[in-house]
This record gives sequence, C-alpha cells and structure tokens, in this order.
Amino acid sequence: MIPSLLDTDLYKFTMMQAVLHQFPAAQVAYRFKCRNAGIDLRPIAPAIRTELERLATLSLTAEESDYLRSLPFLTDDFVDLLSQFRFNPDYVEVDDSGPELTLRISGPWLQTILFEVPLLAIVNQLWFERTAPDPDVATGRTRLMEKIAMVRDHAQGETLRFSDFGTRRRFSVDWQRQVVSTLASELPQQMIGTSNVMLARELGLTPIGTMAHEFLQAAQALGPRLRDSQSFAFDVWAREFRGRLGIALSDVCGLDAFLRDFDRYFAKLYDGARHDSGDPFIWGERLLEHYRSMEIDPGTKTFVFSDGLTMAKALALHARFVSETNPVFGIGTHLTNDLGYEPLQIVIKMTQCNGQPVAKVSDSPGKTMCRDEHYLRYLRRVFQ
Repeated sequence: MIPSLLDTDLYKFTMMQAVLHQFPAAQVAYRFKCRNAGIDLRPIAPAIRTELERLATLSLTAEESDYLRSLPFLTDDFVDLLSQFRFNPDYVEVDDSGPELTLRISGPWLQTILFEVPLLAIVNQLWFERTAPDPDVATGRTRLMEKIAMVRDHAQGETLRFSDFGTRRRFSVDWQRQVVSTLASELPQQMIGTSNVMLARELGLTPIGTMAHEFLQAAQALGPRLRDSQSFAFDVWAREFRGRLGIALSDVCGLDAFLRDFDRYFAKLYDGARHDSGDPFIWGERLLEHYRSMEIDPGTKTFVFSDGLTMAKALALHARFVSETNPVFGIGTHLTNDLGYEPLQIVIKMTQCNGQPVAKVSDSPGKTMCRDEHYLRYLRRVFQ
C-alpha cells in the first residue's frame, strides 16, 4: 500500500530536516483519532500491523536520493540520513482491545515523524478495501471530470492555482495516482503540484509543502516559554530554510494569537500564511487587514487555503481574493477520495513532546486535540 519511502507529503521531510538540525534529541508522542461517528476500525487492526511490517522494508533507492538532492531546500546531510532511515514498527502501538481502534506512536522525533502520512493512508485503503471491495471507479472518474469542467467553465478558472493535498485520506494509492495524473494532463496551468513526493517525481510535478501543526506544537515544549512558542517556531523555521518554504501556518493557537505573533518582522520575512481551520473568507479578510495595518502590500503575499476544500469553494475563494493577493489552494479528500463513499475523517496529532503535553487549539469545533484538559485550559489562557 506504501510503495516507496517518498510516498508521503513533502512537509514531513522538510520538518524532519529541521528536527535533525534543531531538535535531534526530542522525544514525542502522537495519537490517532477518527472523527466519523459510528465507524468501527478494529476489524482492520491485524492488517494494519501487517502493513507496518511492510513499511519497515522500505528504503530510498539511489535514484530517489538523487531526486531529493535536486530539491534546493533539502541538505545533503539530511538526504544522507534519510538514505539510512528505516521505519521501526516498535514505535507504533495498534490496540483493538477497547471500544475503538487506538493507534499510538511514541519515540524519538527523528524516528517517528514519518509514520503519520503512510499510516493514515494505510488505514484509509484498508477500510475501503473492506467496505468497498469492488469500487465504483466510473463514478469517481465522472466526478473528477466534472471538477475539471467546473474550472474550465468558470469565469476566472484560468487563473486558479491549486495543488493535490490528498495523500493522507486517499481512497488508494492507485486512485491518487490516476487523479493527479489526470489533473496534471487536463489542467496543466492550474495544477501547480502535489504534496506527494513520489507522485511529484513520477509525474514531473512540483512537490508542495512547508510546515505542519506538529512543528508549532512541539515548540510549546521546546521553546523558551509557552507564550513565545509560535514566534520561536517561526524563527527556527526561517533560520533553517533561509528564505525558502516561507508559508506560516496560522491555526495552532487560533487566528487572534497568530496575528499577534505574526508581527511586521515575520509578515515581511515570510511569503504568506496558510489557512487550515475556521471560516476561510473571514481568515482572508483579516489577513488582508493585518498586512495593510503594517503597510505591507497583500499583493506581494501568498494566501494558502487548505481546509476541507471542494473545487467550488476554492473557485469562490479565488474569485474573492485574487484581485488583492495571491491565493493558492491545497485540495485533498475532495480530489483523492470522491467515489461516492463516505470518506474517513482521520488524523494523527502530536500530544506530547519531551514528556510535556502539547496541543492545537483550533478555530474549527471538533479539531482541537489534547488529552490533558489542565494544559489545554492553560494554553488557552496564555494565548487569550
């Protein structure tokens, strides 16, 4: 189900490089959550364990290493490390003894950071192999062509720019490959890349990705003090990538806290910001206002929208913001898991770093994940 070590999202590699150089001794823990009501994933637990053992057999080929070295933001010492990397299933606990499937990942950050994306993809594919063994691929293709037609027929569709962000919740690896290949062929101007490094290499596309929530969450434990954790993370990231990969994630402690920390220094230093929870139209308006309040032209910045997008919603957001800034869109499940079946809403989030609780306080109800309610209340109080 995971044919290559590159079959993951680019941000896992970029974050892993920052961990190597900045926090090589950090210890972390992650936890899995399924947000769908009434879904029992316990029957696929034995198959998950089998796929974890298969993950342990993966390693970079010489050609894959050369490809990674061609990416200007990855360093030779990091690719050297990745060439020696092997998944260790001992860091993952698969527990089906309780009322629901439990997946826990814990160990050195450098050794566990890559589990998230392939493990989520494995759970998805196993679930749909069990519940839809004879998938309606024809319906999936019809829906995909309808999305393509929607872009072509839209008055501003020619200027839309979007990327595939669908690895974690794809129907299957083969279906994601078909979707991305079709989009690249049918919408070559609008389709700017994919987060999946393997498919980017195979199809000659640009790999897309910067940072994810876990990087800012870990900074809550690794920084000098909690209140400065976002600023600390943004500063560490900028030092690591020296002007590349300059998109700041805005929703780990809520938009209000992000805007307070994303001051003139960071607003000028970073190329833009990414939306991943809350109302995207309100987020865009507030970010426009934030830049203008600091006398920064929003037209020089990139607004990345990536929260549960459909093609129709991306086009609506594009129409609103394209005249004032540079909007781009990361579209996931709507592209890679739209064959007529209910997609799994599954996530794996960091819950501890160096023995301390960490959390994401989301702008969307139901997205906040933290197992320590005392810490969660403290975090909310610190960030107002």
